[in-house]
Amino acid sequence: MYFCGMEEMIERFCRRYKLPERTLCALLQHMTELTFSKGELIVSAGERNTNFYILKQGIWRAYALKESTEVSLWFVTTGDSAFSSWGYVANQPSQAYIESVTDSVAYMISRPALEILFSESIEMANFGRRIFEQEILSVDNSTLAFGTPTAKERYLTLLEANPELLQQVPLKHLASYLYITPQSLSRIRAGLRRKKK
Repeated sequence: MYFCGMEEMIERFCRRYKLPERTLCALLQHMTELTFSKGELIVSAGERNTNFYILKQGIWRAYALKESTEVSLWFVTTGDSAFSSWGYVANQPSQAYIESVTDSVAYMISRPALEILFSESIEMANFGRRIFEQEILSVDNSTLAFGTPTAKERYLTLLEANPELLQQVPLKHLASYLYITPQSLSRIRAGLRRKKK
C-alpha cells in the first residue's frame, strides 16, 4: 500500500494545481476525512453524487462497463482531486463507477458546502476555478496522449505522469486504460526491461 503523510499530500496538491498552501489548509478545515477499503466503491453508476474529494493517500480509479467489461477512465493518487463530473457539474446520475484501488484516505465536502465557501471568499472562488481549470487541462492532455500512435508511447506517458500506479494498480486496469490487452501490456513492460539491461 502506498502511504504518504499530510505534508506530502499538501505539497503534491499545491504543485499540481499551482495553488497556495494556506488556501488548501482553509478548505481542509471544512472537509471530512473518510477512509475506504481496497475495492470499495465511492460512486456507483446510476448514483447521483455531488461530493468533491481530495485524496490524502491511496489510489482511486473511475471505470465504465462496456459490454460487461470494465474500462478504466482515469486514476487519481495522493494530492489529486476527484469527483463524479455528472453529479458535481450537472447533478445527474453518474455514468461511471469510482473505486478505491487500494486502501485509501480522502477528504470530502459536498457541492452545496463548497459553493458557500466559494461565494464567501474571492480567494476560495479563485482556488476552485484553478482546480477545475487543471482538471480540464488534464482531460485534454490525456486525450492528446491517446492520439499517439503506439501503446508503448501511451504507457510511457502514463509511467512518467504517475509512476506509483505501476506498483499498486492491477495490470488489467492499466491495460484497459491504455485500450490494450493485459498480455500486450506485459510484452511492452518486458521489452522495456530488456532495453534497460
